[in-house]
Order: sequence, then structure tokens, then C-alpha cells
Amino acid sequence: MVVIRGATTINRDDKEEIKRAVKELLEQIANVNQLIKDEIVSIVFSSTSDIHAYYPAKAAREAGFEGCSLFSAQEPDIHGGLSLCIRVMIFVEKDIKPRHVYLRGAKVLRKDIATVYSVAIDGPAGSGKSTVAKRLAADYHIHYLDTGAMYRACALCVVEAGLDVSDEAAVVDLMRTVELEVEYENGVQKTIVNGRDVSEDIRRPAISMAASAVSKHPSVRIHMAEQQRQIAGKMSCVLDGRDIGTFVLPDADFKFFLTARPEIRAKRRYDELVAKGHTVDFEELKAEIVRRDEQDSTRAVAPLKVAEDAVVIDTSEMTVEEVVSTIKQRMQERI
Repeated sequence: MVVIRGATTINRDDKEEIKRAVKELLEQIANVNQLIKDEIVSIVFSSTSDIHAYYPAKAAREAGFEGCSLFSAQEPDIHGGLSLCIRVMIFVEKDIKPRHVYLRGAKVLRKDIATVYSVAIDGPAGSGKSTVAKRLAADYHIHYLDTGAMYRACALCVVEAGLDVSDEAAVVDLMRTVELEVEYENGVQKTIVNGRDVSEDIRRPAISMAASAVSKHPSVRIHMAEQQRQIAGKMSCVLDGRDIGTFVLPDADFKFFLTARPEIRAKRRYDELVAKGHTVDFEELKAEIVRRDEQDSTRAVAPLKVAEDAVVIDTSEMTVEEVVSTIKQRMQERI
């Protein structure tokens, strides 16, 4: 019998928050220890006394870990102890060296093993970086942070307000009044502006071009980059954009730059937009991608370019699976 330990924290005593945290913790423990659920004999949770909204054992059952014994207990108050913390012990019938998992604020409990790592994937529009980043994050059971969505959200606000995207002062003044949040629902990122889910609205072609213009403003890039660094500093994640490895996270653990021929990138974006019901002219879209390449590559602050230590991958003739496999192989070589 082997015992695997883990812990995580939640932001507030909330049922859905507890369910998400428990699911994330158990899935990561199962993943890093290569467990199948039939190998788990029992799971024992303990939670700090400030957690009342939901039993972690119930959350585990709802997350699919129902084939073993499940227990929940509450810890006594400890002065100066970690708050809103959920601990777990998993008993398994498997001859392995256990790999313990400590997430979020619980990482302070085991600084020797609780590591946060980041994967930066840069590249021009249509190179496949978003699709690849999402697949990679799912495979490694870590979060995917779509940084481009944050800039698109800014652009959407500017366009809807009827402002000139080239007027930096006006854009900055507007952004000071906007509450921009990134949330995750079932592992999928949602972009929220002033309480409104704009995840679909920001994908319109016109907003893409406006986002490129808005992101040229130094003050906007600095503000967004700081938010992205804060997120990446709290959890392991995959970030994709145009300046992740060079500006946002120059010390990222793994860096990749994806590219492809303009006509290939235009066809990918065309198929994506048509599938969502948009009416798009292919030649116009290709010309727009070429213009955006030029605009992104020549901006004064954090332009699109290859980081010196990034691995360059031409995805023109590759499937998504081939690109993901190549990235995983290169990451494994570094470990």
C-alpha cells in the first residue's frame, strides 16, 4: 500500500470553488502518478475549519472518483495556519514511488516539491498556437491562458465605445473603467468584461485587427503583461501570444515559436470562422493576415519575434497531433 499526499487552497468557501479545486487536485495526482481509478483504495480529505460549503469527499465523487472509500474530516483551528486549505491522502495498491502534489496557496506547505512551470508558445496569426496550446494544457492537466483574448477584450471595449483605436490616451482612459477578468469553467477560459462573457464576441475579424492596433500602445501592453505574469506565477500554465517568450515571460521554462506559410494560416482561420457561421472572403482574410504580420512585427513595444532560446516549429505541413507530439518531445528532452 502506497500513500500519496496533496493539498490545495480555494479563494472562498463556495460549493463550486471546492468542487473545481478537488477535481483539479485529484486529476493532477492521478496524472503525475499514472494512476487508474481502480488502483485507488481510499481517499481521505481534511479541510480547515473555515470550509463549510461542501464536503470534499462529495466533490471527489462528483469528479468521478466514486469507486473507492471516501472520507472527509475537519481540522482543528491552528493559530497562524494556512486558511481555506484542503488536504488529501490517497491510498493506492501500486508499487510506485509516490509523487505528492501541492497546488495554489498550498505550495508553501511543500516548497521542496511544489513547482510551477510555464510554457510560452508564440507565433503569428493562424500558426496554430492557440489550438496547440489548449491541447498541450489539457494533456498536462494545467491551465491554458489565452493572452490574445485579453487584448481582444480591450479592443472590443474600444470599438463598442466608438473610440479611435490609435488614440492611446483615450484607450487608456477607457481601460481604467473596465473590469477585465479571466475565469475557467470545466478547464475552458472565459473572458469576462464588466460581468459580461465576451468569449465569442472577441473572435470577430474586425476585433482581431483592432486588437493588433490596441496592443501597440505601450501602456496597454505593460498593464496586460503584468496581469498575465501574476496569473502564470500562481499556477502552471500554457500561454500563447506574440511576445510571451520575449516580453511577458522571458524566463518561461519552455519556449516555442510556431509559424506557417501565409496561405496555410489564412485557410485555417477561414475554416475556423466559417464553422462558427461567419461570412468571410478568403482573399481579404489572407491580405489581413499579411497586414497583421507586418503590424505585429514592427510595433515599437514587444514586437512579434522569435525568442533566442525558443524552439521554432513550421506547422505548415503538420497536424495538430504532430505539433503537440514534437513539443512534448522537446520538453521531455529538457527535463
